[in-house]
Amino acid sequence: MKCRHCGSTHMVPFLDLGTAPPSNSYVRTDERHMPELWYPLVIRTCAECRLVQTEDFADRETFFSSSYAYFSSFSTSWLKHAERYVADMQTRFGLTSSSMIVEIAANDGYLLQYAKARGIGCLGIEPTASTAAAAREKGIEIIEEFFGAELGEKLAAEGRSADLMAANNVLAHVPDINDFVAGFARLLKANGVAAFEFPHLLNMVREAQFDTAYHEHYSYLSLTAVKRVFEANGLSVFDVETTPWHGGSLRVFAQRSDTGTHAVTPAVAETLAAEQAAGMLEDAFYTNFQDAAQTVRDGFLSFLIESRRAGLKVAAYGAAAKGNTLLNFAGVKPDLLPFVVDKNPAKQGLLLPGSRIPVVTEDILKAEKPERVVILPWNLQAEIKQQLSYISDWGGKFVTAVPMLTVHP
Repeated sequence: MKCRHCGSTHMVPFLDLGTAPPSNSYVRTDERHMPELWYPLVIRTCAECRLVQTEDFADRETFFSSSYAYFSSFSTSWLKHAERYVADMQTRFGLTSSSMIVEIAANDGYLLQYAKARGIGCLGIEPTASTAAAAREKGIEIIEEFFGAELGEKLAAEGRSADLMAANNVLAHVPDINDFVAGFARLLKANGVAAFEFPHLLNMVREAQFDTAYHEHYSYLSLTAVKRVFEANGLSVFDVETTPWHGGSLRVFAQRSDTGTHAVTPAVAETLAAEQAAGMLEDAFYTNFQDAAQTVRDGFLSFLIESRRAGLKVAAYGAAAKGNTLLNFAGVKPDLLPFVVDKNPAKQGLLLPGSRIPVVTEDILKAEKPERVVILPWNLQAEIKQQLSYISDWGGKFVTAVPMLTVHP
């Protein structure tokens, strides 16, 4: 295996979850007896540049198909985050009606709808047909392609260079990270800004968030690695912020290395120093993570078995990719977890990949009245607890498995 950024063959073990189907490839009920394709889910760390990455076994089109079922707009808290993001970017960088925001991985228009409402010019790049169609219904222009250097050059040549390029939770999703980042350097205006948000690898390890590993996540990112990738492909980091999203994320601001004039803030050196102090430049930081993942798995599986023995009815909420990672690593099937509730109609009536657990509407939860409800997208637990607060009426309690099995009072 070669590092997809620097080409080194000096790779350090990080996480081996065996095999799993693509986490967003839900199964139709009429195909319940058909086989699924499972791929090894093995992640390693480059000892040279410290980019943590999956070992590749399939093309990106396998994981980002036309029926891709992840729609950002079904989380109200995420929509509020997107609205604040647009307001903050407009204020900080003086965006006006003559400016251009280009969002990479625009999904269903969850973010650009707020740019459009503020009269800021916007364009979305989104390769999955299902979400691109939803964005167009909001009146947002979408280019239905994967982004990279070639597309960046093409759009710039057409006079569509960007004042701001938004890339929220997409940098981890690209197999050719060099080509992807190079596209930003080509599409940005001379003093344009690229803002990337991604889960911070430091938090992933500290909080045992192994379930954020799945095939669509090709990379697991630190500022140390990202800065190196950017500098090799025409971008320079000038600021970094932390956000609570997805278990703790970084928002990294970058500019063109050749023309950018934004001053570098102290936060960049401070974050790099914090990563070094945590041991992220050493192999041991990465090689110990497998044990943490297995501890979470064992605790979750023990909880389900003990609940069944005690006669407690258990269900789950949130047909999330991270939940599929947890369920498949633990080998959970419908005998231990009979259904999962999700409010996304694109997932309702389908079966989770691998585990084949049915995805149902919230009405089933109210009818079945389970004593325990496992929140699979633990990063949204505050929102979900509020939405489902009525389970306390029948004595129900919420459960999260990460970073350790917790039954919430």
